[in-house]
Amino acid sequence: MKNRKKYALVGTGGRARFFYTAIVGRFKDTCELVGFCDINQTRMNYANKVISEEYGARPVNTYTFDRFDEMIITEKPDIVIVTSIDRTHHIYITRAMELGCDVITEKPMTIDEVKCQAILDTIKKTGRDLRVTFNYRYAPHSTKVRELIMNDTIGDILSVHFEWLLDTNHGADYFRRWHRDKRNSGGLLVHKSTHHFDLVNFWLAAYPKTVFSMGDLMFYGRENAEKRGITRFYYRAHGSENASDDHFALHMKNIPQMKALYLDAEKEDGYLRDQSVFGDGISIEDTMGVMVRYSSNAILTYSLNAYMPWEGFRVAFNGNKGRIQMTVVEKAYVNAGGDISEEGAAEKKCITVFPLFDAPYDVLIEDAEGGHGGGDPILLNDIFGVPEEDPFHRAASHMDGAMSILVGIAANKSIRTGLPVNIKDLVEF
Repeated sequence: MKNRKKYALVGTGGRARFFYTAIVGRFKDTCELVGFCDINQTRMNYANKVISEEYGARPVNTYTFDRFDEMIITEKPDIVIVTSIDRTHHIYITRAMELGCDVITEKPMTIDEVKCQAILDTIKKTGRDLRVTFNYRYAPHSTKVRELIMNDTIGDILSVHFEWLLDTNHGADYFRRWHRDKRNSGGLLVHKSTHHFDLVNFWLAAYPKTVFSMGDLMFYGRENAEKRGITRFYYRAHGSENASDDHFALHMKNIPQMKALYLDAEKEDGYLRDQSVFGDGISIEDTMGVMVRYSSNAILTYSLNAYMPWEGFRVAFNGNKGRIQMTVVEKAYVNAGGDISEEGAAEKKCITVFPLFDAPYDVLIEDAEGGHGGGDPILLNDIFGVPEEDPFHRAASHMDGAMSILVGIAANKSIRTGLPVNIKDLVEF
């Protein structure tokens, strides 16, 4: 078919499937997948098997990570999708742009201010476009909050309190895999909280100015487990007797997609997807608190805890005309452990408005199927299909990507130094 945009994808792990199956499936009339790039040939072969057997698409050429330039030159994609390990995002984003491609990147855009600056400088130099996939913006309940604030429902927003809970399925999973090393992920304040900080930026239509934070590893890790009296330890779950009855163990041999993506692939790169959450070598926090002052003068208080009995969030907006409260309970999941539509899917959601001098009322929220509160299908259409007119401006630019990660990057610096951090001191726009 003519006039289809060509896409190449780098990083074929769990999140990649969300994009490549959309291209060869729902959006095959407007998009063409032309290549995979990864450090691991087994994972690329699995991706080709999925698109061939489940979608009837032809397998695409595969390129190891050291042949990224060759893929771009040979396949001539219009757009490169980056779903590799977080610390490598800036490498592929900047190089793709230098080779003449636009880029779509999974969050976070990158993990520190140096890499962020490299991306910003490359965009200025090349004039290429970068888009960050913030699917939570598209969830109906998140969009509804933006609508209420835009319509002056509670006046000027003076403060926001935002509490996000990661449960012992999803939250624990960050401590089994590469995310547990802060050099790879920037920690949860970058890798996960980028979603949340972006939502606040989106809701307030404002950018962060000053950040102060505290955080520590207080639940996961061997030392914390020993303090609670745990005596049976293991390095990884596969083949370990001590892991057989551990609630926190991940048994990949029982999950076909994980077995294919990771257990069968580890012989190539040595990556172990099922490490113990109570092992040594964890350098990220599991308990975090952040304060942010915004350009609108609003103050955010934010907490993230990764060992909770339920998954979801509570957020409250205090304005000079009243208060908005939202609670969302999400389904528990493990990345690449099942149906992608279950990832972050909302089980319960409620928005209540408390006018300053009137009776409170609940706000009707439309139902939407799909991951990330129903935002995933809408995001995919916005990226690969024919976007509808959007008064809420949910499509996220590189500036949005930068401003979300810079809160987390500043928070990490604040944890290290014990001092507040000004966003303007981190990068030059």
